[in-house]
Amino acid sequence: MNIPKIPSLDLNHYRSSNNFRKEEFILALGRGFAHTGFVTIRNHGFDELMEAKLYREVKAFFQLPDPVKKKYEFPEMNRQRGYTSFGKEHAKNHNAGDLKEFWHFGQYLQKRHPLRENYPDNVEVEEVPDLSVIGQQAFRTLENIALEILEAIAIYLELPKDFFEKHCRDGNSILRPIHYPAITSEPENAVRAAAHEDINLITLLMGASSDGLQILDKQGNWVPVTAFKGHLVVNVGDMLQRLTNNVLQSTTHRVVNPPRHKWHESRYSIPFFLHPKPDMPLNCLDHCITDYNPRQYDDILAGDYLEERLKEIGLLEDKNG
Repeated sequence: MNIPKIPSLDLNHYRSSNNFRKEEFILALGRGFAHTGFVTIRNHGFDELMEAKLYREVKAFFQLPDPVKKKYEFPEMNRQRGYTSFGKEHAKNHNAGDLKEFWHFGQYLQKRHPLRENYPDNVEVEEVPDLSVIGQQAFRTLENIALEILEAIAIYLELPKDFFEKHCRDGNSILRPIHYPAITSEPENAVRAAAHEDINLITLLMGASSDGLQILDKQGNWVPVTAFKGHLVVNVGDMLQRLTNNVLQSTTHRVVNPPRHKWHESRYSIPFFLHPKPDMPLNCLDHCITDYNPRQYDDILAGDYLEERLKEIGLLEDKNG
């Protein structure tokens, strides 16, 4: 098996006054996103104490009885805030629900912010009051890290340095704590997360509580991804792939079920999905369209594309059928 090499990068190199180190980081990040769609990042600024506090509060919520958790489930918000119960989401073109439940934190904006009415309110949990406190802190920190990484990608793509900042600061991003409960019976065709590509621009994943994440390489092999201590796994989403006309790759990935002797173990994972503002055009960049790489996608706004994809994975009701 030709196992793809996922680059391990140091974000401090991008922050460095040493131009060689900075340029080396930008090139390695761009090549990693172009070849495998995944990199790992260290020295990012999301500290272990914040991560530990977030996991503690997340586990406290998911350990609540189901009737209590369901008080915080709001389908009318298109499941973009609060709780989504077990098995509700499925991968595109896959009918079986994933073996997971999850929570959504979204953007935090002041009441007078011009985008305030575009986003649902975040949900407070009476039984776990610190969940919202640490969730907001984590959201803000991860948003800043994601925008810094996208700044480097903008330079790699020969775009203005602030190209993504203006489209994504205060964007429609999501922090999603996920709980994959213990498996208690034969799951048949269901897995913890079926093969899929992320919808957004980039995803940041802090260390999951157990193995299971795999990516599909160009030879059709499933290859495990290890989240090293202190690293964030960062991957390209479909919006960035679309914007770059497939120059950067949104790689198919999944979370497989553990071996039977580990079925009794829960798994927790907390990805941050960096989304732009709904009015960002995802039109293919002109300089990513060539004779060798003709235009692959029609023009669309980020908000319309998100709505289309949420219908495909079962989080938004398709009223047209």
